[in-house]
Amino acid sequence: MLFTAVIFILVLGVLVLAHESGHFFAAKKSGMQVEEFGFGFPPRLLGMQKIAGKWKVVWGHKEVADKENTVYSVNWIPFGGFVRILGENNEEKENPKSFINRPFFGRLLTLVAGVGMNIVLAWVLLSAALIIGLPAGIDNPKDFSKFAKLENVQIGVDGLVKDYPAEKAGVMPGDIILSVDGRDFTNASELRDYIRSRAGQLFDLKIKRLNQEEDIRVQSLASPPADQGPTGMSLTSFGKLTVPWYVAPYVGAKATAIQTVNIFDGLQRLLRGKISLNSVGGPVKIAQLTGEVGRMGIIYLMQFTATLSLNLAILNILPFPALDGGRVVLLLVEKMRGRRNNQQVEQWINTVGFVFLILVMILVTIKDVKGFL
Repeated sequence: MLFTAVIFILVLGVLVLAHESGHFFAAKKSGMQVEEFGFGFPPRLLGMQKIAGKWKVVWGHKEVADKENTVYSVNWIPFGGFVRILGENNEEKENPKSFINRPFFGRLLTLVAGVGMNIVLAWVLLSAALIIGLPAGIDNPKDFSKFAKLENVQIGVDGLVKDYPAEKAGVMPGDIILSVDGRDFTNASELRDYIRSRAGQLFDLKIKRLNQEEDIRVQSLASPPADQGPTGMSLTSFGKLTVPWYVAPYVGAKATAIQTVNIFDGLQRLLRGKISLNSVGGPVKIAQLTGEVGRMGIIYLMQFTATLSLNLAILNILPFPALDGGRVVLLLVEKMRGRRNNQQVEQWINTVGFVFLILVMILVTIKDVKGFL
């Protein structure tokens, strides 16, 4: 439990600080006054502030006399971090360094920079992992680069059709198939042919999920649709993908793009009801998974953190009030209207959106806790 808590706090800290650093640097570059960059959440333990070329310590959560210079703080609640920008809540209307008084493109850059930094973080993590050896599901490594090699090949499940036999039996995306009916297979294509040739039969699968092996029985369909296999499993060759360091940034960018597309695809399938809401996890489930992945090794944790970072980026860019994407929409409305939006209306919209998100988070957390118990 302690290991899981520590790993989760570290991973969450990296994700949120990467996100907030994007807002921080973009705001500074756009001439905004950044009042505080905090590690963790208030109350403040201590901070450092540079005044007249000298660093001064700010103890506790007291107000600082000089708000022109950013306070870099460490706070008591060790979850992520924050950036406080002057005017981000539509105050300080007369101050030229206030967020609401800066030019359109400066504000737009500041709003989207957090998402951008989460994408950059994922790219850096995946690129580094590719040099060491990135666990990947891919039939042909040469699709990524002529220098790519796939070692320690296994067969993995990279997708399931809702309400088909494999999903109903308990197979999950990411499972590694060790054998079927007691037989070993060298690649995904060979296993696909075996399953298709025996449509309608009962298959005994031995799978590996994280660090545990399980036996699952799948009754396949005798006459599946032409575009689906008899079990509804999408299979791929799975192994350790490695590339030389000098092509890792390129391949890492390609892997980041593919992962982003897959997350968007999963989101739209969720919205269309093709993926069960039971697959959606909140903080408790993510913390549990983080601990499990952390025990598997640093490479798996890097890959998992990259996935979480991309999910955080996509979540934040959605055009929903209180999220970065929702604020971007309001900014675009202001640009099209040619005059400032009603600040009270904006504040009300963001507050309602924030309350809704908190309620959703509470409900998801309750579901996670019930499942955990």
